[in-house]
Amino acid sequence: MFAVPDALWRDVRTTIATVFSRPTRVRRFLALGPRGWYATARFVATVIPRASRELADIRVRAEAIPDAALREQALASIDHKAYHVQGGAILATFMRGERANHYIAIVAAVETIYDYLDNLCDRLPGVSQRGFASLHESLLDALDDRRPLHDYYRDGPAGDDGGYLRALVERSRGLLRTLPHYGAVRETLVDVARYYAELQVLKHGPAGERERACDAWYARNRERFPGLAWWEFAAACGSSLPVFALIELAARDTLAPHEIDATVAAYFPGVSAIHILLDYFIDQAEDREHGELNFVACYADSAEAVIALRRLVRATLARVQTLADATSHSYVVQAMCVFYLTHPKVFEQRLDRESAALLSALG
Repeated sequence: MFAVPDALWRDVRTTIATVFSRPTRVRRFLALGPRGWYATARFVATVIPRASRELADIRVRAEAIPDAALREQALASIDHKAYHVQGGAILATFMRGERANHYIAIVAAVETIYDYLDNLCDRLPGVSQRGFASLHESLLDALDDRRPLHDYYRDGPAGDDGGYLRALVERSRGLLRTLPHYGAVRETLVDVARYYAELQVLKHGPAGERERACDAWYARNRERFPGLAWWEFAAACGSSLPVFALIELAARDTLAPHEIDATVAAYFPGVSAIHILLDYFIDQAEDREHGELNFVACYADSAEAVIALRRLVRATLARVQTLADATSHSYVVQAMCVFYLTHPKVFEQRLDRESAALLSALG
């Protein structure tokens, strides 16, 4: 009989404790109804343990990184951001068997690249914006097996990662190319991921300059993505969820061409903007303390932020209802809102009223 390692049970227990940590969260969970309860149970019981196993394997490779600074950031990106991989794999809740396992393995490899690069950009001193751009070529290479591999550290940071980042890139490519419809989504994957790479370069500039750069960036893209504030566009570019939604399409047995465009239209900027704006919503105090750019703080005040986010949540829920598998995508949006808007940080910052107003947008 297969024995579940203690670490995996710990992840499951932690998730259950988090889900039921506050009466507000319990009430919102109950409001999801029987389908939502079943989906949450499957997510906790199947997706989280599988994602944790994948991360445990990646962690072994990270522990072997020769350079101490790079090793520290690689391990931190795994130990402190495991929920990124678990949440990123949420669509596996609605898959079965080997297809779910394969999908989770892809998400684990690709999301670990996102998280490792994020740590290198945020926490290592002295890395230039040119270095940020070179590092993020790894993400594009991971998603497009036709691209030649690059020297990702050529512009910094210095140090030997023992092939860690390249191994993640090669694993991602190898797993992706076995998907039935990878070829159909490949160019769109890179198109979406390139926005993320550009954002990471722009948002790590000096205060004042970074805001102006992001504003000008959106001006160049406004025709394609109209009706947004520049920080809403930037937030949408900061999420990995559109990439994982496209990979889920590539894993299906059949795929109609229009489903690719429809999924991108729902997830980018809708789902992805909600994802990142809610993340910034609960990090407002922390970002103020550290002088970090916070996209929610770009609104004139909290009332304007709530109005804008409520409108975004409602419009996105309506959009995902038009997708072929509307139930699963609606669950993603609902679960994401419940997770962030009942987070302990909400109550620590006395954002209860704003949180309740945003949750009401779920209906």
